[in-house]
Amino acid sequence: MQSGRIGRLAAVAGAVLLTGACTQATGVAGVGATSPATPPATTAAATPAPTPEHQAAAEQPPAASAPVNVPPPTLSKHTYTFPVKDCETTYQRKLLVLPKTTIWAQEGCAFVAPVGGVVDEVNTQDRWNPATDAGPDREGRFVTIIGDDGVRYLGGHLESVAEGIEPGVRVKVGRLLGRVGRSGNARDTGSNLYFAISWKTGPAYWWVRRGMVEPWDYLDAWQSGNRTFSPREQTLKLRKKLGETPPCTVLCASRQQPAEPSKTPKPRPTRGNDDNRGSDDVVTINPEIAPFD
Repeated sequence: MQSGRIGRLAAVAGAVLLTGACTQATGVAGVGATSPATPPATTAAATPAPTPEHQAAAEQPPAASAPVNVPPPTLSKHTYTFPVKDCETTYQRKLLVLPKTTIWAQEGCAFVAPVGGVVDEVNTQDRWNPATDAGPDREGRFVTIIGDDGVRYLGGHLESVAEGIEPGVRVKVGRLLGRVGRSGNARDTGSNLYFAISWKTGPAYWWVRRGMVEPWDYLDAWQSGNRTFSPREQTLKLRKKLGETPPCTVLCASRQQPAEPSKTPKPRPTRGNDDNRGSDDVVTINPEIAPFD
């Protein structure tokens, strides 16, 4: 009987040893006894090498989209235009003697209203005399308008004044006012438009009319497409600072013509005489609109 028990124990021990050997070979809980000699094959497809055509296409930048035209901002309720129409122009952009600018253009080019308004002063006669160089005559033939923005605009050195342009006439922006020329003290220069910005005064204060506000920033804006950039605020500010009729400070005096002895009295100037400085040649009215209302 004892020998039979020993035999059964031996059989159980042998079974245990056999089971351990199998477990060591396959690994327990995912831990292998030995590493495989070669990695297992993967099932993912290999990525093909890029061809030269594909690589060239990848290096090309994306096609640019069409530019979006953004309109300039609206800066005022008024609409402006460059005062010389359909002609090549150049003009100064800095202060030389007076706060005005000379717009160089071919003789006969159109001078147009830079803004809608009312015609104020019209001078159809060229009375400038180099011997006296009188201040009121230096711009030769000219037209001024009081814009709907309350600002006065002057175009001088005109060859002619347009038909129908008279004091009190209402004009739209771009209306023909005259033709570029060489009247006044531009007689010996190239044709040009004397362009000035100021505020309304009477003809006696001609130095205000000839320019108080530097105009080139506004000309730049109107020429480049920003048609609502207005000089109203700057003009109002300067008029408040200097007063409506400030004294003349630059190029004020005329040359004194030497007196010639004469035994007979000189004839008095007649109305409409082109060689005299009769007041009938410059016409002005109070426009229907009040400046800076």
